[in-house]
Amino acid sequence: MRNEAENTSESTPPAAYVDRVNRAIDHVVANLAEPLRLEDLAGVACFSPFHFHRVFAGIVGETPAQFVKRVRLERALAIMAHDPARTLTDVALGCGFASSGEFSRSFKKRYGVAPSAFDLEEWRAERRGELDRLMESSGAAWRVGRLPDGENPDGFEVEIRDLPARTMAYIRVLDPYRGDVVVAAAERLVAWAEAAGVADNPWYGYMWDDPEVVALKDCRYDVAVEAPGVAVDVEVGRYEFPAMRVAQLTLRGDIQLEMRALDWLYRTWLPSSGYVPGDQPSFEAWLGRPFAHGLEHFELRVQLPVRPEGRPV
Repeated sequence: MRNEAENTSESTPPAAYVDRVNRAIDHVVANLAEPLRLEDLAGVACFSPFHFHRVFAGIVGETPAQFVKRVRLERALAIMAHDPARTLTDVALGCGFASSGEFSRSFKKRYGVAPSAFDLEEWRAERRGELDRLMESSGAAWRVGRLPDGENPDGFEVEIRDLPARTMAYIRVLDPYRGDVVVAAAERLVAWAEAAGVADNPWYGYMWDDPEVVALKDCRYDVAVEAPGVAVDVEVGRYEFPAMRVAQLTLRGDIQLEMRALDWLYRTWLPSSGYVPGDQPSFEAWLGRPFAHGLEHFELRVQLPVRPEGRPV
């Protein structure tokens, strides 16, 4: 049995440590607007502050403070991209910065310019190009040009749904665009779910980060299954999602169709819908088990958490 003082810089960290770091990450994401002290995060992860700092940095690749600052700035970028009516002061406070001045200084230090001067469209185009190049280098022929605003050649139809609170069992994948790491995680979670008797429950995929805003290496993806009242283990974590309203598209097709659907949902439907994105990530609700039809065909619902425009966060 490892203890806290052992070196955790091995290529494969202990599963128990990964689980405890994931608990801290979940706490950060769920409480981004609140103060996030090292001592509090260490307590969530059941480490002493000193060892938590070392373990977190060894697994995530950055210190807890660096991670919190980066995620706050990336959340701010996502809000600026998809809810442009929000003032920068509102964005700053909603993402956990003490003031608009602190936000502006942190933003400029990371991105080189003040948030008011930042070229979001150029930034998103660069991130999309990065994703396209990665997919092309892996042999995936999936490059998708942007749909012209207002056009809907696939006939997408949005359904607004109110979802209840749900308890998820998940396996988290860091840097999910490399190789088949997401498929491998799904296979492990399916095996766990079969043993736990929940494999026929609804399945989900949560993309916590927008790859048009966040560097691909920093993205996080959770393969998840509804599992209320089921004990998890050292690799499988638990996350409680609150009740939420979602904009939903039902899709049956290839990865290009899903990418066009997300592009249309954000760029064409959302700006004229009367809604803005909620604070939860967009996700895939699989129709059946994940990757049941391989990598060439997907049957799922894309679900984007939303709230009415103008309603306080």
